[in-house]
Amino acid sequence: MNCELTTEQINFYQSNGFIVIEDFLSPEELAEWREAVTEAVKERNGLKMPGKEAKMGMDDGINKDSEYFSKVFDQLLNLWQTNDKVKNIMLDKRIGKMAAQLSGASGIRIWHDQALFKRPWANPTSWHLDTPFWSFSDRKALSIWVALDDATLENGCLYFIPASFKETSFENKGIGKNMDGIFEAYPQFAQVVSVSASMKAGSCSFHNGLTIHGAGANMSSGYRRAMTCAYMPDGNTFNGEPNILPESYLKTLKVGDLLNSEEQNPLIYQD
Repeated sequence: MNCELTTEQINFYQSNGFIVIEDFLSPEELAEWREAVTEAVKERNGLKMPGKEAKMGMDDGINKDSEYFSKVFDQLLNLWQTNDKVKNIMLDKRIGKMAAQLSGASGIRIWHDQALFKRPWANPTSWHLDTPFWSFSDRKALSIWVALDDATLENGCLYFIPASFKETSFENKGIGKNMDGIFEAYPQFAQVVSVSASMKAGSCSFHNGLTIHGAGANMSSGYRRAMTCAYMPDGNTFNGEPNILPESYLKTLKVGDLLNSEEQNPLIYQD
């Protein structure tokens, strides 16, 4: 695993809110990740996350754009909680250390992992923020995004708006069908040149949860598979947003309580 960060990489991330790391996984590690994620996704049988009843592609009868969003990507969360192979991958202290070094946090907890699979001919992923959806509010929160297939301009690689995390807020602007919706909230970035993050399978990126980002359509006949994990700096408290927290855990929480459950959000790195 290519997990030793240079000062230049850390400085780039802290200036721009994202970083691409080529050849993050060795060929053998990439094969291990693919096998684990494929097995875990199959075991889920469409269930989006533990502790919730939502299934992939479920139409709630409310969102008029549900058909559109069901064709953006297949999304399954917290596979680490239901598959031991994925758990071993996600709880790797080396990745936690990278997240801590980039973000400047002293401790890192898993918030949630996600398998994000763009099917052939999938719709684009609109520009959005991550942290406003989560059950805590921290400007240092971040995610890793690992390419299980080559992520290209053709099949829907990520794009970032550099340095946007410095001016965005915790207000949840949602994720709409229109690509330019985010710029109604943040017009100052409408003319900024976006940065594409095409990468080979086994490479990865990190991005701040307040960095404006999105992904293109899959204009190919193949899949674009990625495995991601969102990280919560240690010491954060519940802000009242349920997000991915299971009902049984939510019943024990009130706003301001520490989110320090080792069962739900394990600490994977501490200085």
